[in-house]
Amino acid sequence: MLRGNQTHITEFVLLGLTSDPKKQVWLFAIFLTMYLINVAGNSVIIAAIRGDVRLRTPMYFFLSNLSLVDICYTTVIVPKMLANMVRKSKKFPFAQCLTQMYFSVAFGITDSFLLAAMAIDRYVAICKPLHYTTTMNPRRCLLLVIASWVVSFVHSLPYTILTARLSFCGPNIIHHFFCDVQPLLMLSCSDTSANELLAFTEGSFVIMSSLICIIVSYMYITCAVLRVPSGRGRYKVFSTCGSHLTVVTLFYGTVISVYIRPSSTYSVTKGRVVTVIYTVVTPMLNPFIYSLRNNNMKQALKKLIRRVG
Repeated sequence: MLRGNQTHITEFVLLGLTSDPKKQVWLFAIFLTMYLINVAGNSVIIAAIRGDVRLRTPMYFFLSNLSLVDICYTTVIVPKMLANMVRKSKKFPFAQCLTQMYFSVAFGITDSFLLAAMAIDRYVAICKPLHYTTTMNPRRCLLLVIASWVVSFVHSLPYTILTARLSFCGPNIIHHFFCDVQPLLMLSCSDTSANELLAFTEGSFVIMSSLICIIVSYMYITCAVLRVPSGRGRYKVFSTCGSHLTVVTLFYGTVISVYIRPSSTYSVTKGRVVTVIYTVVTPMLNPFIYSLRNNNMKQALKKLIRRVG
């Protein structure tokens, strides 16, 4: 298809999480529920932030963008997975498969950059409070968000282009619930060394650079908190970062275990389970993580409910 007579496969078959019809029924119900909770929860977070003037700060500006990305991220993956569960034919055209891979990689990287931007915001707020207003001004925050989106979508292009140039001679069965990078490479009958090198080096750099930014930010935050004399004061400062740290741990812990490793050590079964966590579970939990421990968000949500009611 893309390389003349060398490529024979024009579509793939997505097996999903299981081929057992009985298991597919309750898996469909579970993932549909999780998807609806994700869309509804993150939409409510966005609406609450936009509707409350007290939440028009850099932290909540980044959070609203993170919620938008989470909705987009799961929408790229879950609806197709649900459709495959109820259809007999699980065929997925090659072009659509590449499109899904492109957007899933792009939104995943955007997530990581936004988490890094939120860490920088917390660092400035805690370690340099007198300079917070000027450092994290609206223009700079907007540039950080735009850069996160643009760099992510540009970064995912090389993965897609290199994958499009591969030959797929058979089999065409993907033991996964979406077109992810590693499962596609495992099916190729041509040399995938360039793809693997790109995924391991440049992919590692992008993911690890944002993670290092978060780690360094929290090292400075920890040092600043330890200088606070009262235990209550230290708890108050740390509590503002607890939600962000929880999301960072869930996201990076699972992403690194899947992508920052040689393809020879990739396990399809373990990869599917871990991938479910960062593509479906974490985006669904984010609204609860950020709202349950945040009094400002609780008040904004109550205000939104009263206004809608």
